[in-house]
Amino acid sequence: MFATFILLWLCVSFIIVQMKPRRPKNFPPGPLTLPVLGNLINLSLENPLKDFEMLRKSYGNVYSLFIGPKPAVVINGVNAIKEALMTKANDFSGRPQDLFINDVTERKGVVMVDYGPSWRDHRRFALMTLRNFGLGKNSMEERIHGEIKHIINTLEKNIGKILSPQVMFHNAASNIICQVLFGTRYEYDDEFIREIVRCVRENSKLANGPWAMLYDSFPMIHNLPLPFTKAFRNVEKLVIKLVNEHKKTRVAGEPRDFVDCYLDELDKRGSDGSSFSEEQLIIYSLDLHFAGTDTTSNTLLTGFLYLMTNPHIQERCQQEIDRVLVGKDRVGFDDRHNMPYMQAVTHEVQRIANTVPLSVFHCTTKDTELMGYSIPKGTIVIPNLTSVLNEEGQWKFPHEFNPENFLNDQGEFVKPEAFMPFSAGPRMCLGEGLARMELFLIMVTLLRKFKFIWPEDAGEPDYTPVYGITQTPKPYHMKVLCIIHLNTVIK
Repeated sequence: MFATFILLWLCVSFIIVQMKPRRPKNFPPGPLTLPVLGNLINLSLENPLKDFEMLRKSYGNVYSLFIGPKPAVVINGVNAIKEALMTKANDFSGRPQDLFINDVTERKGVVMVDYGPSWRDHRRFALMTLRNFGLGKNSMEERIHGEIKHIINTLEKNIGKILSPQVMFHNAASNIICQVLFGTRYEYDDEFIREIVRCVRENSKLANGPWAMLYDSFPMIHNLPLPFTKAFRNVEKLVIKLVNEHKKTRVAGEPRDFVDCYLDELDKRGSDGSSFSEEQLIIYSLDLHFAGTDTTSNTLLTGFLYLMTNPHIQERCQQEIDRVLVGKDRVGFDDRHNMPYMQAVTHEVQRIANTVPLSVFHCTTKDTELMGYSIPKGTIVIPNLTSVLNEEGQWKFPHEFNPENFLNDQGEFVKPEAFMPFSAGPRMCLGEGLARMELFLIMVTLLRKFKFIWPEDAGEPDYTPVYGITQTPKPYHMKVLCIIHLNTVIK
């Protein structure tokens, strides 16, 4: 009996040892792993950012983890991230294809599609079509200013009152990209736009939360009725409706918006075997809507939180705005070149907001090297953008909100190489150009007309963001006062 017990114990021990993930030769160092779990016990499933920083201090700027049985390399700091995402972009521009988010998007669209011909075709088409619909041109400014009027109407109705800006900014950012994608804007209380915003928020929270991590680590739970199934239902109900409506009303060759352009492209390609399809269009539209909504709205929320709680910075912005725009009805995007302080503030807001803290996971496309370590093909790569946006030695004030991070000794605007809130390289966020324009025009216009005050009874502000694929500030309230201008009339 005793011999049988010993034999059984040895067998179980052998199986456990065999199940324990092993680091390949010359792989980046990391914490000890457990069978099946890998390094899940080393990470908070709710918010792992502090854990990533602690591991960085222990193992350096390039270290490894196991997400269950899957090896992953976390890269930190400007030098490592530049080498991976820019210098060796072809080696590190893949996407993992066996994660929760891949299953939700059915491996379609553009954000999570693997590096290759389909991704290149769709990214090129997106950039070209967005330019044709005004990105970087006056026509896009017109769309943004048109939406700003609705923000102003909301604020004017609440002069002297306390309001919550969360829904207002999310709906405004959503409407701007909706006009490009679907040729439509929605009232802020419209049920459809509220449903889009709700689904996007919910999917964002699920994708970077504990349920997604468990989904990625334990394939046996994929078909169980657990909370992550909401993400699949959300995708099914959204853009399908809009695409079907477009098919009924479009006139071939006369595109009204992005969806029409894509359907025209489908007609041209026919059955040529390309990756363009109606199924691709649905996920593609969701990708672009997400890229054009969450980053901008969350950055705006962060910006006004810090401006309210740093009134001296808000006042200095308003002084520069009044000086540069005297006699002008409204701000243009080109006015940023004459507003170094305002430019510094908008960039500092993006830095401190850190809206996409872990970028989107990358994957190596072949066996390669990084900072002297060997990284096999198919390894998950996690760019820790948080490590760059507050890296010691890269910023004057890395751990505080201070526009001086983007000003030189002469007060001129400068952009350090560590500024990469939307990642870097060929897989840089598609929505960055639109986000920068929206952020500048919205903040300048609102600061020109209103003063934003932290309510007296709101207690101490809590700057701790809510973690997700995109981070957002905790819900807060603001008090709004109208500024009386003597030198110009705001239209």
